[in-house]
Parts: sequence; structure tokens; C-alpha cells
Amino acid sequence: MSYQLSAVVADVELLREQTAGLDHGVLAALRQDFALLPVTPQLVEELTGELPDFAPGEPEPGRPFHLVLGPALAELLARWSRQGPVAYLEAGFAGGLGHQAAVVWLGGEVTWGPCFDDALDRPRAEWPINSALARLGAEPGSWIDLFAELGLHLERDTAGWLAHGRRGLTADYWDELAEEWESEQSDPDQQPERPGPVGDWGIP
Repeated sequence: MSYQLSAVVADVELLREQTAGLDHGVLAALRQDFALLPVTPQLVEELTGELPDFAPGEPEPGRPFHLVLGPALAELLARWSRQGPVAYLEAGFAGGLGHQAAVVWLGGEVTWGPCFDDALDRPRAEWPINSALARLGAEPGSWIDLFAELGLHLERDTAGWLAHGRRGLTADYWDELAEEWESEQSDPDQQPERPGPVGDWGIP
């Protein structure tokens, strides 16, 4: 299965304030009072007044993101970070191969990254997205890593996160739905497919 992510993650109240009134600012709830803002071409244009630019070819250490974080967008995210840490996260996987990349701003400047990894052979806590989430203040819990702890495995692409946000779903939606159906003694064969366990690459 494939997985694609292009999003800003930060404290939910910070993102609510910064995206209030935006036509294309859709926030998806994560755990621990964080939210995810899917980054679409329409959102970039609305935020910056410029069409987004995308790097040719596959991301690499010297060019870690598919989306080019041009001056207007980078300065905007830096400005947001004066109210708290802000991360831009990207990931792309298909057939078990792919990459993660992340960068964190705080106090109006980049404080970590950009960091890119397409091997993911280090401890999970050192993977780019987990490292960025730790710098946002995310805390470990019962899930395998911070990626799963916050619920970043719940949707597989930008369209999924947009639907997640527009429907007002929580990060515990699937667990809550399963519990509700179990309490009604629903036939297990009739339950919707739930996200599977988080695998070695940080996605189900």
C-alpha cells in the first residue's frame, strides 16, 4: 500500500488561529492536542499569493522536500512559530520503499532540520517525522512511536486528511467506532476495515 503526506503539524489552537477564515485551511485532529494542516496547492496559493513550486525528481538529502519551501511560505511558517513550534512534514512510500523529511521552526526561525531519510535504519525515535514531533512536544505512549501515537497513520494521503478534517473526526475515530459496534454486538464481518498495525516503515 502507498502512503503520502504533505502537512504542517502544530498545536491545534495555534493552527486554528492562523487558519481562521481561510477557504483552504482544513485542520485534522491528532492526539495530544495537535492538529494536522494538509498542504495543498490551493492552500499554498491562498497563504502566499503564489503558485506552489515542486522539485523535479525524487527528494534527496540536498533537496529533502517535493514541495519547494520558497521564501514566502517559509517566512509564513516561521512567523507562525512565534506562538509555538511548527513542523512541516513530508513522506512518500510505495511497496515498502520511500522517504520521510521534516523541518521545525520555533521563535521565528528554523531550529531543527531539514532532515531527510530514505533508509530508516536508525532507531525509530531518530526518524525525521518522529524527531520533529518530539520537538513539537509530543510524548510517547502506548503506540509504537510518536508517528502512530499522534495518529499520523490513520489517513494515507492528502485527500484522506482533508476528508478527516471536514468530517470533524478525532484521531481515535476508528477505535471509537469499533467500540460502539462491539457494544451493539455487530457482526464483525460487517465492520469497516480499520487501519492495521504500524509496520516497520512507520505506516500500516
